[in-house]
Amino acid sequence: MMLKFCARLIITSIMALRYKITSRKDNIKGEEKKFIMQAISTGTVDAERIALEISRECSLSEVDVQAVIMALGQKLRFHLEEGEIVELGDLGRFQLRIKSPTQNEASALHPSAIKAFRLNFQPSKKMKHWLKSEISVRKVAKK
Repeated sequence: MMLKFCARLIITSIMALRYKITSRKDNIKGEEKKFIMQAISTGTVDAERIALEISRECSLSEVDVQAVIMALGQKLRFHLEEGEIVELGDLGRFQLRIKSPTQNEASALHPSAIKAFRLNFQPSKKMKHWLKSEISVRKVAKK
């Protein structure tokens, strides 16, 4: 198991999630402008960066971690296509969903009616707890 090799892996967050307040108007319902809080992305982290960070915190090399990440993606696709739910411990569960129109008759539904496949992610209990109580936020001043 990877945890044996990465026992020193430390997960900490120094930064707070940044947000801004933006206005939205529902033109369909004709409602007045309302305000929402919107998370601000600070960038994208790719698999190479994640592999480097993990390798610095455990005994696996960066190349080994990259190989595991790549293999995980391949196995995830394989098992999802087999119709299985993929559960990844403290991260959560992945499942494929089908988007298709409703029909009055079951016989009217066939594979060509599929509009899209959706990848559903359900966070684990530990991840849900983190989402509910452990994220700090900071409002960003307007420019």
